[in-house]
Amino acid sequence: MTHKVLVADDEAFITNVVARKLQNAGLEVIVAMDGQEAYERAMDERPDFLITDLQMPRMSGLELCARLTAELPEPIPTILLTAKGFEIDQSKIGSLPILRVMTKPFSPRKLLASVQEALGVCAAS
Repeated sequence: MTHKVLVADDEAFITNVVARKLQNAGLEVIVAMDGQEAYERAMDERPDFLITDLQMPRMSGLELCARLTAELPEPIPTILLTAKGFEIDQSKIGSLPILRVMTKPFSPRKLLASVQEALGVCAAS
């Protein structure tokens, strides 16, 4: 079974790097360039995992997580990407399925390892 990962970020460079890393590890990748598109894709595609930027046009990563958590029967495990120095109110994260917050620039290898660990997928050599 191939796991489906939704990558949402308004920076094309980030989505390209992350998508390539995940696809090379055998994961199916869906890309969205803003929060609203990510919401629509998630409702249609029902991904197994979400990687989202915090600050995006049309809907923030936190708003996206909150809406999906409220509207889908199962929470989607999430990694939240954030700009260096941007503080996140921990009380807003508590009720959401955010497994990890990663600061940009981040290691694509560490990101992949976190996704694989959460999905219970064996790491590719």
